[in-house]
Amino acid sequence: MSSPAQIPQLTFRAVLLAVILAVVLSAANAYLGLFAGLTIATAIPAAVVSMGVLRLLGGGTILENNIVQTGASAGSSIAAGVIFTIPALLILGYWQDFKYSWVLAIAGLGGLLGVLFSVPLRRSMIVEDPLPFPEGKAAAEVLKAGENPGPGLKILGLSAGIGGLVKLAAESGLRMIPDNAAGAGFFGKYLGYMGTGLSPALLGVGYIVGLNIGIVVVSGSILAYNIAIPLYHAFFLAGDPEVAAQVAGKTAAEAAAIIRAERIRYLGVGAMLIGGIWTLFSLRKSLLSGIRSGIAAARKGAGANLAETERDLPMKWMLVALVLFILPLLALYQAIVGSWGVSVPMTIIMIVAGFLFVSVSAYLAGLVGSSNNPVSGITIATILFASVVLMLLLGSDSKIGAVAAIMIGAVVCCAAAVGGDNLQDLKAGYLVGATPWKQQLMLGIGAFSCALIMAPVLNLLHQAYGIGDPTREGSLQAPQATLMASVAQGMFGGKLPWDMIAAGAVIGAIVIAIDSALKARGSHFRVPVLAAAIGIYLPLELMVPIFLGGLLAYFVERRHGVVGADESLRDRVHRPGVLFSAGLITGEALMGIAIAIPIVVSERADVLALPERFHFGQAVGLAVLAIVGWLIYRTGVRAPHAPRA
Repeated sequence: MSSPAQIPQLTFRAVLLAVILAVVLSAANAYLGLFAGLTIATAIPAAVVSMGVLRLLGGGTILENNIVQTGASAGSSIAAGVIFTIPALLILGYWQDFKYSWVLAIAGLGGLLGVLFSVPLRRSMIVEDPLPFPEGKAAAEVLKAGENPGPGLKILGLSAGIGGLVKLAAESGLRMIPDNAAGAGFFGKYLGYMGTGLSPALLGVGYIVGLNIGIVVVSGSILAYNIAIPLYHAFFLAGDPEVAAQVAGKTAAEAAAIIRAERIRYLGVGAMLIGGIWTLFSLRKSLLSGIRSGIAAARKGAGANLAETERDLPMKWMLVALVLFILPLLALYQAIVGSWGVSVPMTIIMIVAGFLFVSVSAYLAGLVGSSNNPVSGITIATILFASVVLMLLLGSDSKIGAVAAIMIGAVVCCAAAVGGDNLQDLKAGYLVGATPWKQQLMLGIGAFSCALIMAPVLNLLHQAYGIGDPTREGSLQAPQATLMASVAQGMFGGKLPWDMIAAGAVIGAIVIAIDSALKARGSHFRVPVLAAAIGIYLPLELMVPIFLGGLLAYFVERRHGVVGADESLRDRVHRPGVLFSAGLITGEALMGIAIAIPIVVSERADVLALPERFHFGQAVGLAVLAIVGWLIYRTGVRAPHAPRA
């Protein structure tokens, strides 16, 4: 049997394909995250594409395919780190657009620090005291079963085409079908509203996250739209002259949008804030264990005579790289605050928080997977801690304090997102016999490649659609970045509806209590507070199709007889449906970016619109969504039948 040293791994074609996929998938995830508040893991779709492309080029080894999925998975981690934080600088009014060099420095150097900080964790978390790393195991299984990638590629290609065509036909493109189907009305003093988005990508997101999360997020939106907004309109609007003046004379749908934007969405901010703090507190033992593992592993260093499958990046070169990466960030912080007495502590906070939270992120990714990793909670904790220190250095009324806290949080968020993802990839590599240092190098290349295109993509999306503007039709909501901006702004005397944030924190505490009771009973159904908070914060139209996608996943499980079965068995059943869903998401996201180009160039939102006689109503849009849902279901039930649990 060939050793890993003899099997091609870090080949030119594998690196090139990984970089291309990383860039494409990071752009798609940036759009999806700003639009729906969620990103998707990209390792498995990338592995399937890699197996197909390398087969066309004469055949690829399992280790080459592993390198491709390792680099490509940086697309989701860098996109998440960027969109969770950097748009906050726009929302705070510090930037009018995204500065290329600054975004590159924050995302690129933050991502590379995430790689460096995670290297010493591999031995302790994967080899000596192995954690499950569920997504790493799933990726390894796909790589091992890669003899016939053709069907998977067909599924991805077909669904990406469908997702792209529906997006082209929608409101921002040809305007043949609307983006949403909704209805609203006044019922005496009360205001009623119900609607759904018509996005195939959101159905795909729902299929991937499953019914449990789908129920939780749509319940949060129903709480906001069908309880909070009607109650506020009936009993509190008269005492709020600022919002009452905006609502006067508006239709029911317009009034609901204004009340949500100005007041009710802050319930979600409060719930996310208490949820992030609670998540870190409830996992405090796991966090401490992850930190201890990281420190212990860093002290051990690397042995002199290690097998190829045990060789990490050399520690001495990592320390040199760490210094080289930190210096530009120190200069960046100095440019913001103009004081070495402040920029040096900012850099120290970033280094310490970066290493600690990369350890935390890696540990949690090992337990619950990268998709469930509470990176936003980690970032909130970083911003709160940084704000307290900066308040002591700059004063509580500092105009630059909130921006400085966001800058620290952005680097830590990128590092933590990459760190958790890195360990998933290293787990997959460990299971297929890859060389760790080659994977670590590939992830660094992939992360920096994604950072190179983040600012242009964000600027394009901002000019075409708007980012974080709840009053603009079709604006990308950027929920996590808005939360980060609210937290930082609130710490430095910003004007926020603290009564609504406090009420949201109470709602979050109630959700936590319900979830704790379900956990104590051993229930399979859980109510994660951050998912509920996202549901409260985001528009109902986004959450309804996510719920419907989760319902489709449940029906597929029922058809295969695996409801309540082992997770690995359900994952195998869902793999074709997950690939179809990933294709829908990628196709729609890439078409959204493509449509933005003529909109920006022409400075006309309707530049692609067909004549009005070709504009169809909500019924056609609902029919299209139903057809896409049926295709997802048929793809899932036609999968090879799984053995019954």
